[in-house]
Amino acid sequence: MGETEIITATRKWVEDVVVGYNLCPFAKRELVRNRVRFVVSEAETEDELLQALHSELQRLEDEPEIETTLLVHPGVLQDFGIYNEFLDAADGLLAYLEMEGVYQIASFHPDYQFAGTEPDAAENYTNRSPFPMLHLLREASLEAAIDSYPDVDGIPERNIELMENLGAEKMREILANCLENSPDTGE
Repeated sequence: MGETEIITATRKWVEDVVVGYNLCPFAKRELVRNRVRFVVSEAETEDELLQALHSELQRLEDEPEIETTLLVHPGVLQDFGIYNEFLDAADGLLAYLEMEGVYQIASFHPDYQFAGTEPDAAENYTNRSPFPMLHLLREASLEAAIDSYPDVDGIPERNIELMENLGAEKMREILANCLENSPDTGE
């Protein structure tokens, strides 16, 4: 699967799942405004991914018109356990760059599993994506959105309830549909 198909599948996931099911009530506005950067990293090692992460954080610093970045990395960290451990290194990079409190990294993975849940639990689909990715968020924008939202504390509980109502099988189908409906551009 080439870069175009990966971005198309990821964008479809954002539109159909994240925005379509209102998992993140703040996502639609930025998507409509075309302020979400979708980028596919060619990284094949964790070090290469850290370099890509550094570059994307720098791009956010240099280009304020980009609100948020989805750094998709299909060539590295396919195993969720290893991906989960890598998040410490990603947060470490934020600290090293003195960007803690400026940016936040949210995590999405095809096999995402919350602590204390079974692998096939429907609630894991709140953070399951077509490919492993790191979501880079501007902390100030996130805080402003949270301050203007009436029941931000209820979002996770509502999302879990929604996933349980839809069921794991339905969510598997939806994720598979994001991948299947990517155009074949011959890349």
